[in-house]
Amino acid sequence: MNSKSCLNCGHSISDEFCAHCGQKADTARITPRSLIKNDILGSIWHVEAKFFQTIKEIFFRPGQTAMNYIAGKRIRYNSFIPLLLILFSFNVLGMHYYEKFAPPEIEDDYQIRNFLSKYSKTILFIIIPMLAVNAYFLFKRINLNIAEHFIIGTVSLLGILILFLLDDIVSLIGLWKPVSKIFDFIDKIIFGLSIIFPAITYWNAFKNSYSKPGLLWRISVFYVLLGVESMVVVSILYKIFY
Repeated sequence: MNSKSCLNCGHSISDEFCAHCGQKADTARITPRSLIKNDILGSIWHVEAKFFQTIKEIFFRPGQTAMNYIAGKRIRYNSFIPLLLILFSFNVLGMHYYEKFAPPEIEDDYQIRNFLSKYSKTILFIIIPMLAVNAYFLFKRINLNIAEHFIIGTVSLLGILILFLLDDIVSLIGLWKPVSKIFDFIDKIIFGLSIIFPAITYWNAFKNSYSKPGLLWRISVFYVLLGVESMVVVSILYKIFY
């Protein structure tokens, strides 16, 4: 293969990409055709395809997705932290529109919903360290460090946010009376899935490293700890700010 110089850094290249700076070897003069095909359509397709592929992998194989990322197989996925912020923003938007179109609530329900809406970001982002620390001690055999457990916790929370977003959409459709009963039932199913999603994540991640009974009791203890910790955090926030 003929060697040529990289137009970006000047280093000699003989492959598809420059080994020094990473720029593509076939960089050429920009034409109207290349601008539309590569820079505009290509960029949009690359971002959207990667985004939806990551969402699909998290939803259907959350534990394996986290373990792949930890193992270094990262090019196929969007970075999880920016994705977390994007999904959280979508959830805030979905909740906003639900509150806009939903019928007025009684005062107690409104105060609870307003509290959860106002401090949901704090509550959700406290959940990740709780997931990571609990899993670190319960799944010691896997020999992952706390940062790697943080990644698994992030993937678990991403799955919950995906389900919450679906729930917002279902709730909005359910405001239409003729289909309200059907969508109320779907809403309950989605809520149940969001509760068990961390269990799905850790089962999917560690099913080949523990026996089923061993994994089951660890996940059960994991949920007890998470439930107690969540109640303490919510109680503290509620007492401080309400």
